[in-house]
Amino acid sequence: MIEENQKYFNRLLALIDAVIIAFSYWLAWYIRFRTSLIPGDAVESVRYRTYMMALIFAVPIILFLYLACGLYNASRMKGRRSEVSNIFTANLIGYLIFILALFMLRQIDWSRTMILVFFVINALLDSIMRLSIGEFIKKLRKQGRYRRSVLLVGYSRAAEEYIDRVLMNPEWGYNIRGILDDHVEAGTEYKGIKVLGRIDNLMIILPENHLDEIAITLGLKEYARLESIVALCEKSGVHTMFIPDYNNIIPTKPYTEDILGLPVINIRYVPLSGTFPALVKRVFDIIGSLLCIVLFSPVMLVFALLIRLSSPGPLIYTQERVGLRNRPFMMYKFRSMIVQDASKERRAWTTRDDPRVTKVGKFMRKTSIDELPQLFNVLKGDMSLVGPRPERPFFVEKFQEEIPRYMVKHQVRPGMTGWAQIHGLRGDTSIRKRIEYDLYYIENWTIGLDLKILLLTVFRGFVNKNAY
Repeated sequence: MIEENQKYFNRLLALIDAVIIAFSYWLAWYIRFRTSLIPGDAVESVRYRTYMMALIFAVPIILFLYLACGLYNASRMKGRRSEVSNIFTANLIGYLIFILALFMLRQIDWSRTMILVFFVINALLDSIMRLSIGEFIKKLRKQGRYRRSVLLVGYSRAAEEYIDRVLMNPEWGYNIRGILDDHVEAGTEYKGIKVLGRIDNLMIILPENHLDEIAITLGLKEYARLESIVALCEKSGVHTMFIPDYNNIIPTKPYTEDILGLPVINIRYVPLSGTFPALVKRVFDIIGSLLCIVLFSPVMLVFALLIRLSSPGPLIYTQERVGLRNRPFMMYKFRSMIVQDASKERRAWTTRDDPRVTKVGKFMRKTSIDELPQLFNVLKGDMSLVGPRPERPFFVEKFQEEIPRYMVKHQVRPGMTGWAQIHGLRGDTSIRKRIEYDLYYIENWTIGLDLKILLLTVFRGFVNKNAY
């Protein structure tokens, strides 16, 4: 069947993708040159045959991009949102490659509009196709078909968390047959999953249960036996996976390195610790901040005048914040409060109806206009357009002791907006929850994620109901 023969399924999927690519390309040509759906003159300077010949190169290149983006990787637990995101990423890269090729070949007569329409249609149709297939397979799995039988070796927190996730997602198609453990009495249950006996019984149970997978979920105290248990599992010839019971030590995804054949598990994966990703993000920040400074300069000039007219004092307020590698820097903001004696300034966030906030300042804080001067912090390199929000040294010292993993956020530059902010975690909201979102961003950074956050900031991030 399709689910049990992933190789053949992927070949079929690639064939369907190729058909969709070809159809999307032809449909884009037809829409551009044979309909009036797209405004403007549709002068057909290139022959139909020449346009269609490009498919000889377009189809394999796009299929390769799909492969590179992981769209043919077999995973029952892969989220559909992630798959759609990868489809649009691959098509965006394909579009840029196509346009670059036309530029390099000096093909000025080709319709750039048609190429854009092609990649948009292709991404939409392929997403619909894959989502439809995914929903069909999920339905079959929920009905109990094409399920994989799994046996857990070791009763631990890892075993319980794995069971929780499998039971919450029946569409994954896993059937947990039971648990083997030497320290928990046979017959003990966790959410309907029984302990079947001791680990030594593995070779007796395997022939009788027709298992598809074995998951080693030993507790930390049992790791001394890991080598012998792995050897026992592999004698069965059944696919074996290891689910480590150290999520309290490594709470998010680690990554491994090979040091001359010695595997090393790094506690935390920070993409921006690499030279090339950091360079890419820095170039992105410089270009983005310059464009935003030009774009928002009229707004900044208007509010600079309003601040000057509404209350005495400086236009720009500077405050010490903690940034990359715990280094302090002075963060710029439009002054939104009356001028205060620094020695009397409260060591707390602004509260609702705070008398220190001016009328103009209240509007600026609600709409985040007071943060526009931070574009110059980005240009200087103190901050990034996207990243965890920086805090004052007093709060950093406080949260460092109270919140586990708080200081991890300082492994990257702080940002004007971030993953936490677009999810409403600004102002008077949970710091612990913010750190969870910040850690997700730090460990999953891509330029695509930065673009997504900046786009969502336009719709979700400017107006802040928690800003006072």
